[in-house]
Amino acid sequence: MNSRSFPVLVVDDDDLSVEVLRETLVRDGYEVVVAANGSDALRILQEGRCRLIISDWLMPGMDGLELCRRIRGTEFPGYIYVILLTSKDGNDDVVDALSAGADDFLTKPFNPAELKVRIRAGARIVSLETRDVAIFALAKLAESRDPETGAHLERIRHYCRLLATHLATVEQYTSVVTADFIRLIFLTSPLHDIGKVGIPDCVLLKPGRLSDQEFAIMKEHAQIGADTLDAAAREYPGVPFLIMARDIALTHHERFNGAGYPHGLKGCDIPLAGRITALADVYDALTSKRVYKEAFTHEITRGIIVEERSKHFDPDIVDAFLAVEPQFLEVRQRFAEEVTKRAA
Repeated sequence: MNSRSFPVLVVDDDDLSVEVLRETLVRDGYEVVVAANGSDALRILQEGRCRLIISDWLMPGMDGLELCRRIRGTEFPGYIYVILLTSKDGNDDVVDALSAGADDFLTKPFNPAELKVRIRAGARIVSLETRDVAIFALAKLAESRDPETGAHLERIRHYCRLLATHLATVEQYTSVVTADFIRLIFLTSPLHDIGKVGIPDCVLLKPGRLSDQEFAIMKEHAQIGADTLDAAAREYPGVPFLIMARDIALTHHERFNGAGYPHGLKGCDIPLAGRITALADVYDALTSKRVYKEAFTHEITRGIIVEERSKHFDPDIVDAFLAVEPQFLEVRQRFAEEVTKRAA
C-alpha cells in the first residue's frame, strides 16, 4: 500500500501554522484534513480515514497531550500514529509527550525536510499494520472454504514462532533465524494453504478420505499457492514476506527424505521456513479432529514426529519441537479454550 494512501490529520488552532503544514505535506503528495481542536480531531478519527496525525501541543480546551491520551484510550479501526508539534523542547516535555501516547515529537519552528521524514516513518508503520491485516485476511479466505479447520491458522503461526525462536538459540542457525525471520514466519505461515482456494469443493470438502485421484488434485494446492504468491513477488521484487510466503506455500508438504510433494525436494534444498511449517502443520493436523478421524493426543503425536525424524522432518526441527513441547501444549490448550468460548 502506498504510504500516501492515508490522509494526514493536522490539528491546530493557528491558521498560519495549519497553512504551513498543509503546504509542506501537499507538496510531498499527502492529502491533508484539518481540525481546529481536539474534539473535532476525535470526531474525524472515528470516521476511520485518518491514521496519521500532527497535533499542536498548546491548544484551547483539549490540548495535544489530552488528545493523545484520548486517542490511546479509544478503540479505532487501526493504529493512530501521533506526532506532537510544539515549542517545548525540554527532556521532561519529551517524556510527558511520549507518556501520553505520542509516537514522535517535533519542535517549532519545524524543518520541512525533517517533518517529511517523520511523517514517512509514521506512514510506514501504519502500512505495516495494514499489510499484516491483509495477509491474515487472505489466509482466512482459504480457511473459510473448510469450516473444520477452526483455529488452525492461529495455532500454526504460534507453533512456527516457537520453533523458530528456539532455532535462533542454536549456533548453526543464529545468523539465519534472526528477529526478522521470526517475525516473518509468524506473519506468513498462515498463508501455507492459500492455494486451497483453487481446489474444487467436491475434493476440498469431501466428508471422508480422498481417493488417489482426489488426493492428486488436493496436492495441487501447494503449487497453486506458490504460483499466486510468486506472481506478487515478481510484481514487487525484494519484498521479504512475499518470498517467504511463497516458499512456505510451495514446500510445507515436502519431506526431509525427498518423499514429499510437489517437487520431491530433499534436506536443506527445502527452505527453512517450509521445514518449520511442515512440522507445525502436521502436529496441528494430528492433534485436531476431522470428519474421518478423532484428534490424536499430544503423546501419540509426539511419538509420530519423533519416528519421522530425518524422514518427514528435519532432525534439527524435531529437536526444537522437543525443546518447546510445554509451549506447544500451552498454545493448543489456549486456542481450544477460545474455540469453546466462541461456540458457547
